[in-house]
Amino acid sequence: MKLSRFIPLVVAATLLFSCASKPAETKKPASTSNGTTKTEPAVPEVPKVELLFNESAAVKDTGSKAFNCTSAKETVNNMTVGWNLGNTMDAIGGSSLYSETAWGQPKTTKAMIDGLAASGIKTIRIPVSWAAHMDKKNYTVKADWMNRVKEIVDWAIEDDMYVILNCHHDNYGTPNKLPAGFGYYPNSKNKIESERWLLNLWTQISLAFNNGYDEHLIFETMNEPRLCGTGHEWWFDANAEECRDAANVLNEYNQLVVDTIRASGGNNEKRFIMCPGLQASPDSALASAFKMPTDNAPDKLIVSVHMYSPYTFAMQSPGEKTFTSRHQAELAKTFKNLDTKFIQAGYPVVVGEMGAVNKKNTEERVKWFDCFIRQTRKYGMTACLWDNGAWEVSGDDYNEKFGFYNRNTQTWYFPELIEAMIEATK
Repeated sequence: MKLSRFIPLVVAATLLFSCASKPAETKKPASTSNGTTKTEPAVPEVPKVELLFNESAAVKDTGSKAFNCTSAKETVNNMTVGWNLGNTMDAIGGSSLYSETAWGQPKTTKAMIDGLAASGIKTIRIPVSWAAHMDKKNYTVKADWMNRVKEIVDWAIEDDMYVILNCHHDNYGTPNKLPAGFGYYPNSKNKIESERWLLNLWTQISLAFNNGYDEHLIFETMNEPRLCGTGHEWWFDANAEECRDAANVLNEYNQLVVDTIRASGGNNEKRFIMCPGLQASPDSALASAFKMPTDNAPDKLIVSVHMYSPYTFAMQSPGEKTFTSRHQAELAKTFKNLDTKFIQAGYPVVVGEMGAVNKKNTEERVKWFDCFIRQTRKYGMTACLWDNGAWEVSGDDYNEKFGFYNRNTQTWYFPELIEAMIEATK
């Protein structure tokens, strides 16, 4: 695929986001009061949102698969229940292939993926961090990293699973000036550099994953985009200017990624795409500031949210260990609100991350999982279990104990939980 096919996208991005200006020019000498002349300084060129990566080094998809043009609603319903390959390809512990194991998880194998499929998991979300594996000068993703991602994606699709492929820990850590090639940040100050990074990344992903992949491969624009390093990192306040600015900028980022994927042609013209609000939280998605992108491909967009809810039970340490009727009512309200705003408007919802930490309360977690999955299936949603491999508890420290699947033995640490999830889908 030639890079020239993306030129219309660059032009469109320039017009849409007002990110480019005319080339710098020197004004004509101006006359002074004493008859002499002076030369006005050159007008500096505004940085552009443009493609800079090395196309010759980019991985290109050479496969061919028919794309079944099902609706987003039908596809999400078929995805049923999923699992996250957490703390693996999303780890940011280096720039080599060894970063896959930097956060303590074993190297992914086909046996792991086969074991998930045999357990009844229909969808695998593969979180991937890209900035550490990208040339900071021209935004070119390393071929070995892209090929490793493709290998894992292919294993899952061979098992007839749906795959969600995203851009994960690439949100820059502070609201200060974003260095070139270090990801994105959702504020106006860093909008141009963020859009340049997103444009180059998603153009390369779209080159590597296109006609060789049918509707079983789903793209997700970003993971939990948020105001890192601020008091609003995990909290959306509609009255705060930085939150309103972030929401508006994020709407434009989602639009840019959708346009980039569509411009790559082939199967990507109709690929399903998941779009999150700030923090990927239901509250941010339900706020009036969040807008889904416009799309030339009808019925192909999906809302992405994460739910570790209710927080006091599902995530807080020590928090609450008993799953109560109050917790159940809180879940039901959130799902109903998502249905009202999005599903009834034609946008299905995928809960890309969910789970309840191990508080040595397996029986109560079974109740939570049963309730959660039944709610998702009631509205035709899919939920993906977050799994970071950490399951053993010491004392009453339950922080981040989201380990469920033993990737070495292809068994489950808490079989009751996966059984409850699968049973709740029936």
